[in-house]
Amino acid sequence: MGASVDAIKELREQTSCGVIECKKALEETGGDFDKAKEILRKRGLEIAAKKGTRSAKEGRVECYIHSGSKIGVLVEVNCETDFVAKNNDFMQFSKDVALHIAAMAPQYVRREEIPADVLAQQPDADTFAKEKCLMDQPFVKDPKMTIQDYLNTLVVKIGENMFVGRFKRFKVGESE
Repeated sequence: MGASVDAIKELREQTSCGVIECKKALEETGGDFDKAKEILRKRGLEIAAKKGTRSAKEGRVECYIHSGSKIGVLVEVNCETDFVAKNNDFMQFSKDVALHIAAMAPQYVRREEIPADVLAQQPDADTFAKEKCLMDQPFVKDPKMTIQDYLNTLVVKIGENMFVGRFKRFKVGESE
């Protein structure tokens, strides 16, 4: 069964994947939109994993100051080229991550950064990681996806390795 142009267009708008990929996914699923989106998501994870080994020494430092100037965030988001660092989608991702950090106050970028003694003290290490690790947290603007899911979508769309390098969150009256 061939996928209609309208269906391909709609799937492409929802997933930001290429036309050919959307067409293949729709044909594989017999036109089932949800299954096609799941196939594209899985392929995106595979592509992101392959790109994850490449060096990413460019990027940008984004800042966010919350209204009232009581909370501020600096976040470093890395990519492979300075060209991508100037890409609108990459810049929006950086801004969204800074806003997310201000709102959700993660303590670590990823699970691997949690000290073993801290993790050992937790009754449920997985829940602790989901609450305290930026990449595992549900995205504040779209709780159906994590920050890692958002990043993977961007990696697939742009075609470069990207990652959140580090961040610092400041709140008036709080010290480390």
